[in-house]
Amino acid sequence: MGSLGGRHLAALSELACLVADSTATTRGRLAQATGLSRAAVAQRVDLLVERGLLVESEPVVTERGRPPLALQLAADALICAVDLGATHCRLALTTLGGMPVAETVCEIDINDGPQRTLAGVHRLTAELLERADRPPAHLRAFSIGVPGPVEHETGTVIRPPIMQGWDGYRVPAYFEEHCFEKHDPQARSPDERGIAASGVAGQYDASTTVLVDNDVNMMAFGEYSHRRDSKHLLYIKVGTGIGCGIISNGTLHRGAAGAAGDIGHIPLPGHEDVLCHCGNTGCVEAVASGSAIARALREAGLPAAGGRDVVRLVSEGNPVARRRVRLAGQQIGEVLASLVSFHNPDAIVLGGSIAQLHEDLLADIRGVIYRRALPLATRSLSIETSALGERAGVEGAARMAARHLLSPRGIEKLLARPVSAAIR
Repeated sequence: MGSLGGRHLAALSELACLVADSTATTRGRLAQATGLSRAAVAQRVDLLVERGLLVESEPVVTERGRPPLALQLAADALICAVDLGATHCRLALTTLGGMPVAETVCEIDINDGPQRTLAGVHRLTAELLERADRPPAHLRAFSIGVPGPVEHETGTVIRPPIMQGWDGYRVPAYFEEHCFEKHDPQARSPDERGIAASGVAGQYDASTTVLVDNDVNMMAFGEYSHRRDSKHLLYIKVGTGIGCGIISNGTLHRGAAGAAGDIGHIPLPGHEDVLCHCGNTGCVEAVASGSAIARALREAGLPAAGGRDVVRLVSEGNPVARRRVRLAGQQIGEVLASLVSFHNPDAIVLGGSIAQLHEDLLADIRGVIYRRALPLATRSLSIETSALGERAGVEGAARMAARHLLSPRGIEKLLARPVSAAIR
């Protein structure tokens, strides 16, 4: 297939996005929405149908005349959305249009390193495809959120504070090497040979996209896509660590190098004696995260290995745990008050494991923000817990992948895929 010009790719992307948003779902309405001729729309729609991105279904009911066929995104175009945390992996298969196909969650240790962790993602993907009775050829993208800074363009993890062994690792390289091509099994590590023996190595088309971003960015994008009434949103994850995803005027803001939102390492005055794993002292993450609260509770003689134990103790009504969580809320509120005055969001959404304690955490965060931030900045500000809960990460990963696949750049890659792989 010959290369397509930029204007043609932009038109294909526009048509696919109009269908995805249900803005225009017939050829005639696409022509009206884009200003293209019916012949131009027909040519482009036929190409998208041929390549397995769009399908035409039952006719749309009309008062008179021949009813037109309705267009929708193909259900056999799949996305594998992955939310990797410090101690958990949630993986979901969805269609390009966002319909859930299969999902699983398991415990992990992100410090096992990239090879072992991504080998687990690979195995889980194969298991979900088998459970859903879907062939590997249907998979169009892996979209992965990781709990550390990411150079988004290359998918490279850069100096992550809590991901031992991941620094400088380019995540897409794992899939390019072990999922898209076959290799000599004798040249692999034991983990990788196990994957080959299970029959899941080299099974995906080489044009499959691999997107990687910080996990909180994925969560922020998922929450924004779910509600859409907040154009300027801060998503605050309070779990093993503390991070922030930034939506500015409806767009995910990553900053110049992808480090925007790393608020966990903003210092809190008066805590210079608390060492953070980043090497500095007094970071809000070292003082008020789920792991920091658990550490304080252990020092008080309570059984708290991590954030889950914090939630359990508070839910049981333990007064020491409740006081410690409320103190953490005040400390986090101090940092967020500055962010509110600086960014002026219309919504702050709290997520992560500790956000389950919204009655104990949210009230103190709200109190500090409304007391410390500028009145104009808080006049229309809503502060609430996540509507998506633990699924924010995979929801955001799936939506981010869909947006990429339907962009001109993504459309070009999909159209270069052999027809046999696209529609079988």
